[in-house]
Amino acid sequence: MPFIRITVAKPLAARTKQDIARGATDLIVAILGKRREVTAVLVENIAIDGWSIGGEAIDGADLTPVHAEICITAGTNNEAEKAQMIAALQALLGNILGAIPAASYIVIRDLPADNWGYAGLTQAARRQMKTGL
Repeated sequence: MPFIRITVAKPLAARTKQDIARGATDLIVAILGKRREVTAVLVENIAIDGWSIGGEAIDGADLTPVHAEICITAGTNNEAEKAQMIAALQALLGNILGAIPAASYIVIRDLPADNWGYAGLTQAARRQMKTGL
């Protein structure tokens, strides 16, 4: 059950947001082995004037700043898978949005199974239900 939040400092058409969401979902299923039906993606916009790199404003003419956070359950993926996911999402975003600054960070948060969940159950509770413990 991953949650992906992608923030873009540029207005985006609804179709572009859907392309990003679809692409991110495809990657997380293929690379991290997550279930498509419980993968949630939020693509949101902020104004370019809310973004800076190195303390300097970005004019947005040549670069589109992006930040992405991926939440997954701790211990479900190894370092190589996470590195591959970061590289693939960076490439996807660049293909869709054009040039993005190197300081467009992608963060993978490994959350303890008892700290998050969906449909009213934590991931730890889901594991307990499966094992009967």
